[in-house]
Formats: sequence, C-alpha cells, structure tokens
Amino acid sequence: MMAKAKPLTLSFEDRSRLETITKTRTLQAQTVTRARILLLKADGESIDAIAEKVGLNRNSVLLCLKKYNQGGIENAIYDAPGRGRNAEITDDEKTWIINIACQRPGEFGYSAETWTYAKLTEHINKTAESAGFTRLSTLTKTSIKNILDAAEIKPFRIQYYCEKRDPDFEAKMHEVLLVYKQIEMLFDENGELFIPAGEHDVHTYSYDEKLGIQAIATTGKDLNPTTNCGTIKRDYEYKRLGTVSLLAAIDLLTGEAVPLVRDKHTSDDFIDFLKILNEKYPEGDIIRVILDNHTVHTSKKVKAFLATMPGRFIFIFTPKHGSWLNMIEGFFGKMTRQMLKGIRVSSKQELIDRIYKYFDEVNEVPVVYHWKYKMDNFGKEDIGLAN
Repeated sequence: MMAKAKPLTLSFEDRSRLETITKTRTLQAQTVTRARILLLKADGESIDAIAEKVGLNRNSVLLCLKKYNQGGIENAIYDAPGRGRNAEITDDEKTWIINIACQRPGEFGYSAETWTYAKLTEHINKTAESAGFTRLSTLTKTSIKNILDAAEIKPFRIQYYCEKRDPDFEAKMHEVLLVYKQIEMLFDENGELFIPAGEHDVHTYSYDEKLGIQAIATTGKDLNPTTNCGTIKRDYEYKRLGTVSLLAAIDLLTGEAVPLVRDKHTSDDFIDFLKILNEKYPEGDIIRVILDNHTVHTSKKVKAFLATMPGRFIFIFTPKHGSWLNMIEGFFGKMTRQMLKGIRVSSKQELIDRIYKYFDEVNEVPVVYHWKYKMDNFGKEDIGLAN
C-alpha cells in the first residue's frame, strides 16, 4: 500500500499570497505555475500528480519545492539574478511604496489613523497593478517592512512635538533659563549652597498643578505576593470615587516641596497657595515663582491679591507649549512613578492624606533640582540675582 504524500506546511500569509499569484493574469506563466506547485503540495498531492497537473517534469517540481524550503516563496517562484529576473525591487518601486506609507490611510478611504504592515501590504497588493507596478501585487508584508526599515519610515508610530505658538517663545525661555543659571551660581563645585551676603532674601519656586488625580477603589481584596505567585493580584474591576487637584511648588534652593490639594483649580485655590508661600518668609523677602500661562494665574482676583503686597511676588512665565522648561514637571513624573501609579484608596480623603504624606516623606530628605541643559551661551553680563 503506497504511503500518502506528506503535505507542505504553509503559513496563512504564504498561502494567501500564493493564491493571489495564481489569480493574477498579468504575471509570467512560470511564476503562476510555481505558485500552483506549492499550493498543490500543501494540499497533499504527490510529486508525480503535481507534475502531471502543471505540465512539468518531476525534477522541475522537486526543484521548486527545494527552493521554497531553502528560501521561501521569493526563492521558489522567481529566478535568481542573471536568469530572467532582477534580484531586488527597483528604486521606482521602492519610491512608490514609501510614498504610500508616508500618506495617511484616510487619504485612501480607510478608517484607520495610521498604517499597520498588514493593511499597508493589502493596499499595495490591491493597487500595484493599476499603478504600473504589477510585480508588487504579490509583495509580502516582510518585504514591505524591510523597505520601510531601510528608509527609516515607521508609518504606524506617532511622535509628538511642541509647536512654538508663542511669538515671545525665545524671550520667555531665555528669562526662565536665566533664573536657572542664577540659581546654579549659588552652588559651589561640591553642590553646597553658597549665598552671598545680602542675597538671601529671594526665594525661587518652580510651580505647577497636577489636575484630575483619580481616587480609585478596588471592588475586591488585593492578594499579596506569595511563594506561588510573586506579584500582587488585584481584581480588574474598580470604582471611581472622584478626582482631586494638586497645586505644588519646589524650592529651587532647598528642594522643599510645598503641596496644596483641592477639589478644583480656581483663582481662589491659587491665591490660597500663594498665601502659604507668603507665610513662610519675613516681610520684605521676594518670592519668585516660575509658572505657566494658565488664565488662573493672571485672573483679576489674582492680580488684586498681588496688588495688596506690591513687590512680594515675581512671576516668571514659561512660554506656551514650554512646560518642559518648568523643573517641577520632573518632580511630578517622579511622584507618579513612586506613589500614584496603581494607587487604590477607600475614599477621596485617603487619597488626599496619602498625597500629603508623600510630600512629608520627600521633605525628610529634600532633593535639590538642577537644570541640566547647557547654558554656556549666556553671557556673564546677563547673570545677576533679581531684586
């Protein structure tokens, strides 16, 4: 009794591509024939049966299968260089592929915001013949990926940037960096604070708000790590208990972090925070605050409050889309990683208490934040502590 022929194992992608090739009328006959050989072998046909169906001899069928096992579809259905086929995709073909990849799917009538390799391959295969690149109608996802990788094109990835929408961006940035340079000059080479006589009455803070901090409760009990499971186990369902807003500043000379937690972020809340800073220092000292251009910071209420103590506060505004210039952003990032990430509480008040507790812990060993951007372009004549 004759043994049944062992079928060729094809991936779903390879089978789909081979079936597409056999249905394409504009490809060379030998390319279609070789695609049929692979499909017939995948269906369990014997070598002799395949040879009879495609009209070739046994050796030709065996050679096609051998080339597939050695190098996949490309190696099996196309001839090597010098035997009737160019080894590589032409520059014109690559340019056409890259041009499509650099356009959004929506421009071709699709719903997606960005390409996936699968969708891009499908579109290229479908439109290649009408665009005059018939051979690309059978191009694989791997080949397209290699072409885009070589051109350093990643059409599935979005990289965000900050557009300079503030006409005074450079001037405001210069003013902020100048303050950082002034602070830097008050530390010696060992990082010790050295304040010249008569310049101790200026206190500089980096200020911002972290809004919408969610108080989230679990619906089931957390399970602590065990020898059988080394991670915390938590029920995936949760309950929202509301949000709070954190108003905070860090003293750029001492590293002290000052918090105020409120339900909202209004002019009254900001004024209450300024009052906290005001109560920390003797009358006559200057409190310099680096902050963004939020309307709360320049409202009529805030201006009226500042007018009651002229010269007490100096605001240094960062430019629009320039939050990265405010050093407290680094503090907020650290706070998120160390304390807020994955936090679960039984009430909103517990969240508030734990936020204040975090600030107490930070202030036990305060960390002085230093601006690490090189500022060698600032001339010494520009440097001087504001009074």
